[in-house]
Amino acid sequence: MKRRILLVEDEQDIAELVALHLDDLCDEVVIASDGYEGMRLAKFQDWSLIILDLRLPGPDGLEICRSVRRERAYQPILMLTSKSAELDRVLGLETGADDYLTKPFSVLELVARVRAIFRRVENMQRAPKAEQQAPTTIDTGSMTIDPARREVKLNGQFVELTAREFDLLEHFARHPGHVFRRADLLDKVWGYGHEGYEHTVNSHINRLRAKIERNPSKPEMIVTVWGVGYKFSGSHVSNSRPHSL
Repeated sequence: MKRRILLVEDEQDIAELVALHLDDLCDEVVIASDGYEGMRLAKFQDWSLIILDLRLPGPDGLEICRSVRRERAYQPILMLTSKSAELDRVLGLETGADDYLTKPFSVLELVARVRAIFRRVENMQRAPKAEQQAPTTIDTGSMTIDPARREVKLNGQFVELTAREFDLLEHFARHPGHVFRRADLLDKVWGYGHEGYEHTVNSHINRLRAKIERNPSKPEMIVTVWGVGYKFSGSHVSNSRPHSL
């Protein structure tokens, strides 16, 4: 399949520079210069990746991201945010962005992030053969994780997770008791290891705990191993397949 990137960016110089550097990674880069055009293209065409500036004339990046996640099949989204706007980054991730990059950013780092997203998506597309041998669901007793449907139930109730939160939880649950450093999680879940971005892991884990822990300030499932990283405390985790009909 052709790789098509939608870049929604109202600063023309930035948009042209980014498009130039992404040209080697894809077959086509389409630039939308405001939120109106970005919304129309994001909702009614298929993209290998959508890169969204947060601040746009018309609908902003958060609104476009919400609309895509609500109405379209999964498409990766990378959000560009202001360096000083921590709340905006949190909102972007909560809305369903897969990753974010703060302005001003290194174009080389942006290219590395895009490569990582493409690599992760292509691994997901190649997964069906492996999934024939892998367990279909992960059961921790109180929580059931269904990778095929990308659904999580906690005490029988569905839990809404962003795409990256789900990937993080699934990775932990598939390796109960294993201690992961932040750099390990960046490499395995995000698809890149970049010094200085460990805070990305911390913020995702904090939001994930808020959704699945009884008391997020005293987590029982995703436990901090001080001085090392995190582990999934799941000695009772079991893997199962649906019964054949």
